Amino acid sequence: MVTRAFKLRFRRRLRLRKIQVEELSQQAEQGLERNFFRRLERLADVRRFVVTWLVLLGLLAGCVVGQIRALGAYYQVPSPVPGGTYSEGIVGSFTNANPIYAASAVDNAVSKLLFAGLFTYDHKNNLVGDLAESIAQTGNTYTVKLRPGLTWHDGKPLTSADVVFTYTVIQNPDAQSPLRASWQGIKVQATDVRTVTFTLPGQLSAFPYSLTTGIIPKHALAGKSMRSLRTLPFNTTQPVGAGPFRLTTLEVSGVAASEREEQIALDPFDKYHAGKPKLGRFVIHSFRDEDRLIESFRKHEVNAMAGLSVMPPEFTRSSTIRAYNLPMTAAVMGFFRTTSEFLGDARIRQALVRATDTSAITGRLEYPALPVKEPLLLGQIGYNPTYQQAPYDLASANALLDSAGWVMNEKGLRAKAGQPLRLMLTAQDSSEYANVAYEMQRQWRKAGVDLQIRLETTTDFQTTLSSSSRGYDVLLYGISIGKDPDVYVYWDSKNADVRSETRLNFSEYRSPAADAALQAGRTRSDAGLRAVKYQPFLQAWQSDAPAVGLYQPRFLYVTHGTVYGLNEHAINSEVERFTNVHEWMIRQERKSQVE
Repeated sequence: MVTRAFKLRFRRRLRLRKIQVEELSQQAEQGLERNFFRRLERLADVRRFVVTWLVLLGLLAGCVVGQIRALGAYYQVPSPVPGGTYSEGIVGSFTNANPIYAASAVDNAVSKLLFAGLFTYDHKNNLVGDLAESIAQTGNTYTVKLRPGLTWHDGKPLTSADVVFTYTVIQNPDAQSPLRASWQGIKVQATDVRTVTFTLPGQLSAFPYSLTTGIIPKHALAGKSMRSLRTLPFNTTQPVGAGPFRLTTLEVSGVAASEREEQIALDPFDKYHAGKPKLGRFVIHSFRDEDRLIESFRKHEVNAMAGLSVMPPEFTRSSTIRAYNLPMTAAVMGFFRTTSEFLGDARIRQALVRATDTSAITGRLEYPALPVKEPLLLGQIGYNPTYQQAPYDLASANALLDSAGWVMNEKGLRAKAGQPLRLMLTAQDSSEYANVAYEMQRQWRKAGVDLQIRLETTTDFQTTLSSSSRGYDVLLYGISIGKDPDVYVYWDSKNADVRSETRLNFSEYRSPAADAALQAGRTRSDAGLRAVKYQPFLQAWQSDAPAVGLYQPRFLYVTHGTVYGLNEHAINSEVERFTNVHEWMIRQERKSQVE
């Protein structure tokens, strides 16, 4: 039973709790008023404070990210890496990759990529071993040792038997190799699977430089008719070489001959003796004219253009296009056909040399070029400034022509017995040669010489060079001299004869003194003695003036971006741009420079 006392205590406690709740409610209202509603008016200041801190935190985060990226850029740099397809465009047509037949620019390029020779050149233009490991000379005999473990693209071993087979085919007249004339009388033997001996009929100091021709496989061609060797599928669709690349596909597009183009796709050879090439694929794309080549390059259909005479103006200011200028050990000259009607007179030839301002000619070129002042190049064994051609001297040129009976008429042109002194200059139709030819025309006009100019297509020009009756008085042309100064084929009397297999004596120059000196110089191995032996030749050349030396040309190679591994260096022929092609790279990846 609930007592009165319990009820009274319960009521007191209830009233006390109510009072406490009211007090707490009042305190809460006072706190809310004091701490919230009264501070609402300060919210704007608080917001600015928060935003400021957020901005500071954002800046700090940005600085951290920037620092990380900066450190990444410092420690990770773009580096060339293997892979990628590289396509090179060349004007010409593909007909034969066999190195004993290859003649055109396209043929030579494909042949160089497919086949390897005994020797090649390094980046300093020094002769070094390719398939060969070493070479030794004993009198007239040269002994070549092959590298061990050489293989062909089809996996068969490459041995000394293949080397002997290659040069035996070249020597066979039925094979009709254009290299045959240089290999007559040379005995080639294999003494073991890696050793080959070459026995020459006499001393020839430049012989090792002739061992750069690509070697062909005996197992693929032995038993074939030498008369039909030039037309075998081996030369086009089924080549087997030992070079850095092997042929995979050959595609031909275009119906008309003037529109036809070839694409020769080459894959890296895994067992190439210098290591597998770093490019994933190499494609040679042939074009029939420069305009089509330039258009394809503009559209990025090819990575590179090879063999243009000048850089197309539209590409000169592009930061993404690279022009490689490879100086050549060659000489551009004006060859005087000494058997022509007027140029048989040495005084006229001497006058033309003096009427030629070579400095003005090289100044019109689009690249710096070394002058050519004698039949040997500056720095070669035998080069002697004493025997340089006569310098530019217009007064002396006029005096020589006066003494020869050529009188200047009122039009400023010379004539003799009513016949004008009119000469025909022939050159290949290129912007560079045209530029040089018209500058020579302008200069010789000052001496009263009427120089006519005929610019020919590549095909017509080759016909002119090989024709038995050469239809020029002056030939503007570049000849390859090479590392060794043996210029016998260009100036010896035998090579002026129509029956000569080479017939590279474009001046049809004949001089017993020059012949004897050329023969003596090429048969001496001692450099000092060779220089002495060449002096009578240089002296005769200076006096007889069978040509006027102009300049050393360059090989122009234009690419989209940088080709890593390709460097500007002296080359002896255009295909030597491929000397280290197995090291070329075109792709990039970011790599750490800290180990």
